[in-house]
Amino acid sequence: MPDLTQADLRLLRQAVELSRRSPRGHTYAVGAVIADAEHRVLATGYTRETGPADHAEEVALAKLAADDPRLATATIYTSLEPCSVRLSRPRSCTDLILASGIPRVVFAWREPELIVVCEGAERLTAAGRTVIEVPELAPRVREINADVLRVLETVEPSRDV
Repeated sequence: MPDLTQADLRLLRQAVELSRRSPRGHTYAVGAVIADAEHRVLATGYTRETGPADHAEEVALAKLAADDPRLATATIYTSLEPCSVRLSRPRSCTDLILASGIPRVVFAWREPELIVVCEGAERLTAAGRTVIEVPELAPRVREINADVLRVLETVEPSRDV
């Protein structure tokens, strides 16, 4: 596993806690933090922060200029694996991260195959990004999403996300 620092764990925990701010909805509550190479927070976001279909990563990325030079050495921390399929937007969070140039992604919970089959971690890795999964924080993310999980476990994957 690539190097994971205490600062990485602190920022990932911050992303997990940000997800608690997500207004209730039919999709996962997710938090995201973008930090520079010195672990200074550049932007944050959480699901539905700015609109009913917004994902945490897209909200955080939208707060920075696309040509921000700090993105070239940044890390995005997200409580859930970045989506690779998006029905409600033309670009998935994985696509947005790839376009941003962010070279490193740290996440807590691999998306279960309840809505769609997510291949975010695999696509990011295939594109040369460093991807670190921290499964020991996944139970906290599942707990935050317990209500959504109860509903999603009863439907077929393919809902609009």
